[in-house]
Amino acid sequence: MSSTATAVRGPLVWFRGDPFLAGREETFVHESDGLLICQDGLITAAGDHAALRHLIPPGTEVVHYPDHVITAGFVDTHVHYVQTGIIAAFGSQLIDWLNHYTFVEEQRFSDAAYARTVASSFCDELLRNGTTTALTFCAVYPDSVDALFEEATRRDMRMVGGKVLMDRNAPEPLLDTARSGYDDSKALLERWHGKGRNLYAITPRFAPTSTPEQLEAAGALWREHPDALVHTHVSENTGEISWVRSLFPDRAGYLDVYDHYGLLGRRAVLAHGVHLTRRERDRCAETGTAISHCPTSNLFLGSGLFHVHDAKDGRHPIHVGLGTDIGAGTSFSLLATMNEAYKVAELCNYPLDSVKAFFLATLGGARALGIDHQVGSLEAGHEADFVVLDPRATPLLAQRTSRVGDIEELLFVLAVMGDDRTVRATYVNGALAHDRDAAPGPSTA
Repeated sequence: MSSTATAVRGPLVWFRGDPFLAGREETFVHESDGLLICQDGLITAAGDHAALRHLIPPGTEVVHYPDHVITAGFVDTHVHYVQTGIIAAFGSQLIDWLNHYTFVEEQRFSDAAYARTVASSFCDELLRNGTTTALTFCAVYPDSVDALFEEATRRDMRMVGGKVLMDRNAPEPLLDTARSGYDDSKALLERWHGKGRNLYAITPRFAPTSTPEQLEAAGALWREHPDALVHTHVSENTGEISWVRSLFPDRAGYLDVYDHYGLLGRRAVLAHGVHLTRRERDRCAETGTAISHCPTSNLFLGSGLFHVHDAKDGRHPIHVGLGTDIGAGTSFSLLATMNEAYKVAELCNYPLDSVKAFFLATLGGARALGIDHQVGSLEAGHEADFVVLDPRATPLLAQRTSRVGDIEELLFVLAVMGDDRTVRATYVNGALAHDRDAAPGPSTA
């Protein structure tokens, strides 16, 4: 951890609660001239600059970002780092896309050197887009997991990942067994989970590529290590749902497969959930199971529209975060992902405003992963991961943001027009990890 203090001044925004379930005044915080003080990798104070400046440790240089927006680092709740190389590969439907591109690319990760190269690029791309935490699929090969955590550790990022479990319905080089998958996952979990800022996720790819025996083993491993996460897919595509029904005819539905094998609960994150039924959504709410909403991927593969308003229904609310889902997703940027989430919500007759969108990308994502006590907020005591957004990053953005009337409109414009160019700086564990304009550096005050 950093042993030096960091102080950053500028407009701050963060969340103290869920704006889907409570009012803005209770959940949303905006300081027009804010100060963020960090010590030893933790936020020690956040609020009005004039009120807090006396707390700045002696000798600490204050980095000033006037006319920017400083928010908690973005949390990507579903991404495949091993698919970085096939982003923007032409797709027809999910299963065809998996067979033609994904399974071919993932076999390359049997080469540990290749895995390290991609993991390094992946982590840098996250930081360039303001993402400081990600829940990611690795490949079936244990070396691919080691590569991810090694690169994340070098950058001091809070990373969550796991070895894919697949013992059927995939190319032979990508298959493990129920026994080897359990043994490899257990060894990786014991090597990485809770070490530094790394967390392990038990990762069956999805129900069609795991036998009942493998899902049972995954559930057993989670019972042995309940502080780990579970990460898989559910109800992304209608053809996939039919396939699951044919493979598990004794189960009531797709979600019930995971429920039967003990893979639902707090810290379980299911990607997509586009076609969950009302009963299945209620079961997610009852168990604390989270959904990762991946709008760019769902649109790219034609999987369908996720109804975020149904998931966040106040009677049975589900934890929901945003996922880029690279490589079926089309951008590493969670700003771009907010843009697509807004459009999907509009098609579902639900206006997703900027406050709710930014919540999903920060505290909402952290809650989905069960680590909201650590990341996703600028509240004192949280880990000092934050991002500085530039409303003047491009000429058109500067022209548009010069006309905004309040912070909510500014955030909306950033969500709709923003991308990696909008990320002025990314801080991880209290230290500058990415600076778009490294020379010259930011002004001081």
